[in-house]
Amino acid sequence: MIRLPAVAGQFYPGTARELELEIRRLTRDLPERISARGIVVPHAGYVYSGAVAGEVFSSVAIPDRLVIFCPNHTGLGADAALMSRGAWKMPWGDVPIEEELASRLLAASPVLSEDRSAHSREHSLEVQLPFIRRFRKDFRFVPIALGHLSLTECRALGETVADVLREDPSPPLLIASSDMTHYEADAIARKKDEKAISRILALDPEGLYRTVRSERITMCGVIPATVMLFAALSLGAREARLIKYATSGEVSGDYGQVVGYAGLAVL
Repeated sequence: MIRLPAVAGQFYPGTARELELEIRRLTRDLPERISARGIVVPHAGYVYSGAVAGEVFSSVAIPDRLVIFCPNHTGLGADAALMSRGAWKMPWGDVPIEEELASRLLAASPVLSEDRSAHSREHSLEVQLPFIRRFRKDFRFVPIALGHLSLTECRALGETVADVLREDPSPPLLIASSDMTHYEADAIARKKDEKAISRILALDPEGLYRTVRSERITMCGVIPATVMLFAALSLGAREARLIKYATSGEVSGDYGQVVGYAGLAVL
């Protein structure tokens, strides 16, 4: 059960050598790294969001197991789709799914469904894997793509994930893949994104969920971020930090229509 790359050669370089060079350009070897329970990290093409994603992964300790929540841009499959077996093929080789943990999560949560189709063409999780490999060569992960979930479902899923992970002596890192405001003027995007970021920094998943909707913030990964926050809080999170924020205008020079990118750590 091998999931083939969907955006190799598009969002990131398609050969192992070129990809390694690009990832090394976007990351740093820091003497100390944050011990985080969860992170929020963007998922656009590396030319636009790679600097933000690279700074997050450079700043946080990367364990050998990860649970990655991503939005479902394609609309394929279930609204909470977990792939529990097999591996994801990447330019350097296959990355194995953490099958034992995936099976426990699937059994514990009525919100989750086994569904490979939701992951087949989704880019927002795939683009995280090269950054993880930069700091952890041998890792396993649980891929979870999230679509339209209610706040109640987000809370239930997050708290169930925490209940399952609480059994483990060394819980995996929780990753929420999300870009921020899409295709608005730079000044407007920054103001809107500040409102969403402030709720994450306040460790307020309900406030994040409601603010994104009431303020019409086009944060595509608000559901993954909300679920991650509920899980991290249940596991004892007490602090969040903004690591880096940028917009696509800083790369393209077009500040009339930008996409925002935020990188945060939840401790």
